[in-house]
Amino acid sequence: MFSLGQENISTSPASTKGPVKYGELIVLGCNGSLPNGDKGRRKSRFALCRRNKANGVKPSTVHSSCTPQAAKAISNKEQHSISYTLSRAQTIVVEYTHDGNTDMFQIGRSTENPIDFVVTDTVPGGQSHADGQTVQSTISRFACRIICQRTPPYSARIYAAGFDASKNIFLGEKAAKWRMQDGQMDGLTTNGVLVMHPRQGFSQNSKPGLWREISVCGNVFMLRETRSSQQRGKMVDSECNELVDGSLIDLCGATLLWRTAEGLAHTPTVKHLEALRQELNAGRPQCPVGFNTLAFPSLRRKDVLDEKQPWAYLRCGHVHGYHGWGGRRNPEVEAECQERECPMCRARGPYVPLWLGCEAGFYVDAEPPTHAFVPCGHVCSEKTTAYWSEISLPHGTHTFHAACPFCIQPLSGETGCIRLIFQSPLD
Repeated sequence: MFSLGQENISTSPASTKGPVKYGELIVLGCNGSLPNGDKGRRKSRFALCRRNKANGVKPSTVHSSCTPQAAKAISNKEQHSISYTLSRAQTIVVEYTHDGNTDMFQIGRSTENPIDFVVTDTVPGGQSHADGQTVQSTISRFACRIICQRTPPYSARIYAAGFDASKNIFLGEKAAKWRMQDGQMDGLTTNGVLVMHPRQGFSQNSKPGLWREISVCGNVFMLRETRSSQQRGKMVDSECNELVDGSLIDLCGATLLWRTAEGLAHTPTVKHLEALRQELNAGRPQCPVGFNTLAFPSLRRKDVLDEKQPWAYLRCGHVHGYHGWGGRRNPEVEAECQERECPMCRARGPYVPLWLGCEAGFYVDAEPPTHAFVPCGHVCSEKTTAYWSEISLPHGTHTFHAACPFCIQPLSGETGCIRLIFQSPLD
């Protein structure tokens, strides 16, 4: 599960409990695993656990570019440093020293050793880019770093940018940067790291917070006018960079959900979701047209259309089996079709197969799957659909829209979700 430095994991005093877990990062748009499967450091979930030996760093000495100390800090591969290029003639170098009280985890697109969690661009619909298709990624190679306190309450703080293989961070001339009142430097990365903390935690009562930008030094700012503008937003002194259960981290191409260890302890497990699936199927829901019994396929077959698969008209919520009423006779083609008329109530709207949401970390409660996102058809609890349909997720470099957390497909309709109406067996 851990590789390239992550084998350095420490266990809790009661060794039977295993490693001390700070929390987990879950990639939005991955319904339990990456489209092509989880491999090494590239996966849909990443657990941050206490290391055997602390590897955190903290800022120390500030050097001007013309000093030998500055040149030494940059060239020394054992010394972490951040370089702020003000002009061709002037660079400020901030040395970072070892911090025995914290662990550092780095996230980015690069597959180099310093990156603990490799993240690539997420494509709506839970698909991966076609083989050979070159897509210019907007995710930074060394996007951000999370610093976790090694002692309770194990707080986790996020900072923009990560250290490269030479343990350096370089902010070029075009990057937004400035000197703070205390003389320290700070700056923003090209496309920025955006964070949203939910109000009232990550639970049934959660409400979305405001999106903010996090700087290289962990300060909080209002959003820039455009994602890569050189003009920073206004500083928000009243807020900090500490992650809370349910915090969202946007890296401009992929969005991550932070779940604390405590939060995950109250989250439904995959075993619980499987029990809910079996309970739903035990009710023997029936197609009101073909009178055949419907059944959600097992969570392992979450992407394969099954002949007993429930389908739904997403305008009204009536659940059917697949049928060719008033449309094409091919289910594969039908899934791409935009609108059909419901034979129960004549409402016209999307007619799609229903899929259970398999990523338990996205659920805000453990209630039965009664609602579906529109137009993708992913099914989960009522409170979970209500919560995610209220969140505007960053999309591209300048827009926001609500999306299904299981496939990141933009939501449509009045509320972005619908209550499902199942027909009970007539006998």
